[in-house]
Amino acid sequence: MAELPDRTPSPGRRSGTAQSSPTVRPAPPAPRRARAGSPTPSREELAAAADRTIPDVVAPGLDVLFVGINPGLWSAATGRHFARPGNRFWPALHRGGFTPYQLAPHEQDDLPGYGLGITNMVARASARADELTAAELVAGAEILTDTVERYRPRWVAVVGVTAYRTGFGRPKATYGPQPETLGPAKLWVLPNPSGLNAHFTAETLGAAFAELRAATASR
Repeated sequence: MAELPDRTPSPGRRSGTAQSSPTVRPAPPAPRRARAGSPTPSREELAAAADRTIPDVVAPGLDVLFVGINPGLWSAATGRHFARPGNRFWPALHRGGFTPYQLAPHEQDDLPGYGLGITNMVARASARADELTAAELVAGAEILTDTVERYRPRWVAVVGVTAYRTGFGRPKATYGPQPETLGPAKLWVLPNPSGLNAHFTAETLGAAFAELRAATASR
């Protein structure tokens, strides 16, 4: 995801067809399989990735749909969410108890087997999330609402409080569960796992994800 630190200190575009029938999820993979990762993109490839989009990882009836701000250039160049070295999303997902081991970005398609998915507030890639306009975030929130209505996850977790505040017009929103819902889904705001977000360490990020994990376990 593009890099933008949260400002609160610590204490392609979406596609698919709605399905009305319950989804039978594949069994989660275990143990870790050897797979070829994505090669490191060159400087030229990163520059060329600006404004690209990457596919969502989404399926009907997920437990949690994670929402990044927008793809960073590394993600756009490789087609993998949260792919930039130093981004702490994948470690936090594991530390929080969502996956039995730390997935790599090239294993993102395994996520629906765990009841998880990834999308973005804004589809276009940029070097930094602060290159996005408020209007883009507001429009992205509207599209996200449509996506949630289509796929009907139990929870939506926005990864970045600043983007959530702007996109949804909630200037006083804080981390954790939100009082409103998004269509059929409950809402949660997580810290931005960018390496630039110095307010959170790997440990405190994992703890924040674990709080969400505990909430999703309560039916």
